[in-house]
Amino acid sequence: MRYIIRKTALVCFIFLAAFAMGCNVATGNKQANLNGKKPLATPQIQSNRPKIVAFGDSLTAGFGLAEKESYPYLLQEKLKAEGYDYEVINAGVSGDTSYGGLERIDWVLEQENVKVLVLELGANDMLRNVPVTKMKDNLGKIIKKAKDRKVRVLFCGMFAPANVGAQYQQDYMNAFPDLADEYDVDYLPFLLENIALDKKLNQPDGIHPNAEGEKVMTENVYKALKPMLAK
Repeated sequence: MRYIIRKTALVCFIFLAAFAMGCNVATGNKQANLNGKKPLATPQIQSNRPKIVAFGDSLTAGFGLAEKESYPYLLQEKLKAEGYDYEVINAGVSGDTSYGGLERIDWVLEQENVKVLVLELGANDMLRNVPVTKMKDNLGKIIKKAKDRKVRVLFCGMFAPANVGAQYQQDYMNAFPDLADEYDVDYLPFLLENIALDKKLNQPDGIHPNAEGEKVMTENVYKALKPMLAK
């Protein structure tokens, strides 16, 4: 199944090239993050509830949207409506890379009663031409830190356009399903399925989902997340 996913993802290449640039340009929050500026929680943290941490870059942060339009907020509302008593934490930082995620994962996981980590990183590594082996190492360490704390991981895959070079493209495309297999974690092949390249579902930059696109993204995450949850 994951082999098929790799071969059918080509339609997303052009979009992902633009997306990677957008993640990098969108506010340049990585340096702010390294200086200790933490993302907001969505909604207010209540430590007695089990938590789902949405951990990623601008797609997770909800770049260009109101907080209540972001997928972590919508996911919270979806879970509540379906009878799941989880608190969703928006730990997305626009412009973040796998290294930036590794730098801040410990304090995220230190929050009380974290049950699931939705991990979405890697597009900015591609933009910066970070070696795939290094990206895999960073992402693997993030996954391992979560698993060591008995936190389940929903790992979101990314794709690369042909213009990054054939070898880099192949290695990058293989990295995400390979990591999912290696660490035996739940896997969402593409967060932006049914959103990418659809002008009606994206902001004017053609990169980031608009409010309607966020609703589709929420459904994508929920579909993969639901089997991992207990009522």
